[in-house]
Amino acid sequence: SQVQLVGLDEESSEFICRNTFDHPYPTTKLMWIPDTKGVYPDLLATSGDYLRVWRVGETETRLECLLNNNKNSDFCAPLTSFDWNEVDPYLLGTSSIDTTCTIWGLETGQVLGRVNLVSGHVKTQLIAHDKEVMGGYDIAFSRAGGGRDMFASVGADGSVRMFDLRHLEHSTIIYEDPQHHPLLRLCWNKQDPNYLATMAMDGMEVVILDVRVPCTPVARLNNHRACVNGIAWAPHSSCHICTAADDHQALIWDIQQMPRAIEDPILAYTAEGEINNVQWASTQPDWIAICYNNCLEILRV
Repeated sequence: SQVQLVGLDEESSEFICRNTFDHPYPTTKLMWIPDTKGVYPDLLATSGDYLRVWRVGETETRLECLLNNNKNSDFCAPLTSFDWNEVDPYLLGTSSIDTTCTIWGLETGQVLGRVNLVSGHVKTQLIAHDKEVMGGYDIAFSRAGGGRDMFASVGADGSVRMFDLRHLEHSTIIYEDPQHHPLLRLCWNKQDPNYLATMAMDGMEVVILDVRVPCTPVARLNNHRACVNGIAWAPHSSCHICTAADDHQALIWDIQQMPRAIEDPILAYTAEGEINNVQWASTQPDWIAICYNNCLEILRV
């Protein structure tokens, strides 16, 4: 398992591998420190068996810190995802297949809070599964209320839950999948913290939620013909979102007319394989990156 740091050479329009480092376990997510003003060093976080933060230099990448959830053991349940807080870059949150979400303080390497996503009233059909299935699959900080303390998570019980770091004993369920399918991904609108998008495991549609109207989706984006793997909101617009799926398609939607039904995407791109990841560049809003097979492509919108 390796991580490659790739740069785009604008003159040749070719990708150049600038740096490669070994990673002890396949990565479930990679994320640069959210630092639009350039005041922090080049830090890269990765999740897998643990949350690791790496310092990226010109010639080498070295491990800055390793955050281990379980102080009693060298083993911890694999992490499915994490998020880095944009307002306070010393905060990171992880989600794990052991059904917990953990908030970390980067300066101290300490756990600031932990929540269990599976409460006492889990649907009986999930209890029949083994423990691995009942994971927490994704976590994302919200920009609401100052952008530091609110976060949401999705997991195997099919619910979207909102938490406040200051009152972790309470959570609010803002959506539950009607069939209680596990929810895999969660993505906040970059411009309007009232909206978020989520998708179910093996599902072909993306559901848009409005936190002011819990439990009822304001839109369903369902033109994909195979299961959706990725969601990315536009960094510069509150009404554009890109979805990517196993049908080789990356679709861009305009959701401006919500709550009227959104029939079709405004743009579509067909890749040469099943798209398993999508990112919308925050500093280059006309660039979208997709991954399929063993390829990385940049699309210009």
